[in-house]
Amino acid sequence: MKSINKITKYILFGAVTTLVFSCKKDFNEVNTDPIGKASVTANQLLAPALVDVLYANMVRNRNFNNELMQVTVDISDAEGKVFRYDVRRTWADYTWNAWYPDLTNLRDIYNIASKPESENSSYKGISLITQAWVFQLLTDVYGDVPYSEANQGKEGNYEPVFDKQKDIYLDLFKKLEEANTLLAQGTAIIPTGDPVYQGDVSKWRRLGNSLYLRLLLRISGKSEVSADVIAKIKEIADSNKGNYPIMENNTHTAKILWNGTNSTTSVYSSPFMISVRAVDFRTPAITQFFLENLTSWNDPRVRADYGVNGYNRFGIAAGPAGLVGVPSGYDMGTSIIKQSYFYSDATNASVTLQTDRYTGIIMNCAEVDFILAEAAAKGWISGTGEAYYNKGVADAINYWLPTRFTSAADPAVADYITKADIEWNDALPLENKTAGTVSKMQLIHLQKYYAMFLVDFQQWIEYRRTGHPFLPKGTGLANGGKMPARLNYPIVSQSANPTSYANAVAAQGADDINTLVWWQKP
Repeated sequence: MKSINKITKYILFGAVTTLVFSCKKDFNEVNTDPIGKASVTANQLLAPALVDVLYANMVRNRNFNNELMQVTVDISDAEGKVFRYDVRRTWADYTWNAWYPDLTNLRDIYNIASKPESENSSYKGISLITQAWVFQLLTDVYGDVPYSEANQGKEGNYEPVFDKQKDIYLDLFKKLEEANTLLAQGTAIIPTGDPVYQGDVSKWRRLGNSLYLRLLLRISGKSEVSADVIAKIKEIADSNKGNYPIMENNTHTAKILWNGTNSTTSVYSSPFMISVRAVDFRTPAITQFFLENLTSWNDPRVRADYGVNGYNRFGIAAGPAGLVGVPSGYDMGTSIIKQSYFYSDATNASVTLQTDRYTGIIMNCAEVDFILAEAAAKGWISGTGEAYYNKGVADAINYWLPTRFTSAADPAVADYITKADIEWNDALPLENKTAGTVSKMQLIHLQKYYAMFLVDFQQWIEYRRTGHPFLPKGTGLANGGKMPARLNYPIVSQSANPTSYANAVAAQGADDINTLVWWQKP
């Protein structure tokens, strides 16, 4: 019995590898050691860990984030529908059980690259960046989580403490600082083992500093850290930017291109193809909110003449009335007819989102543009925010349509923004929380919402931080119409790690979806 309990706790806190958690249909093949050795190199750990994390992110982006954030609606009168904020406790298990095991592999990359016989500063830097990426997801989704003692099952620690979110964030900043220093050395890595940048260490450094900006902005509203945070944002983006390179164009966007396009020796298959049947992929309807903005802007991402083979670039099938969505949060018993939906490979293979190579986004350049636009609008860095805002609009569209705009200065960008009636206006107030009003924050975050399409939980997390973009509230919403503030802890953590779990609940608040995490609290 003691052995069984130990194994359970290993599973919970990532003390084992991803063998335990793989639920892919090729389980035996994926989880068989292909090299027959007792040890591995940093290069051999990187790609599998990144693909596993991105796999989980894309699955939950599709069936959780997109439902909460009014991208799609899984039309049904059944209970437990996420688009109605009816979030069951079992939703918490999947990402927790996916992220922690791969943190073991990402941490091991640092340890391996620190050994005298395999010393490599770049792999250490990449390890720190990818750890920060995954821990940011964990703490932003759950709040206080195991951090300082996480992934120590091999060392005999089966019941790690839950660190406070503030402490986690401050330590993530240290990791990203160290990563920037390590990657500045430019030590080469093996290109074929890097599915994101194919061995370009300078781009990894840009990702680390861009992620740093995301994290700094996220906690910038907390008075006890805001002064230092704002000063750091200015240092990275303004006063010392030569020492902190960030993403500047879409060649810097962190992504894994599916179907082997990132590597001549490896093939990476989209999770949308592995885990979702074609009939299921096209089942959810696209929402009225998501489509009405794009169609009113005459946006090239849904205009057939700018798309692929005469179809829009997002691969959206038009309903009987055209590109029309359904309202989210409708009452049970309401007669709702699905209109538009995302093509699957069985409906139109040439334009389907299901098989699209570009869906594997870790972090994109447009998000960085909008981070800088917000920082400038708030007076933290130089500029009014307009130039960053316009660049964000252009970069977000150019990710999907690389030749649409030659640059942010292309006259076609200004023409699109003017005709769409989404121009920057310096006379607007910075903030206005009344739905239907326009402010600089609403302008920025409505465009940022579309820029972060398919990027894990980022739309939901940013909405929790800012209240933008304004989402229409249907009368059929559960949870008192309140957007969930977090996911609860996995149920098994209560029995496997009871003391640490109880301490976390006592410190953070009730273990439910309405308890605010640290950076959300006033």
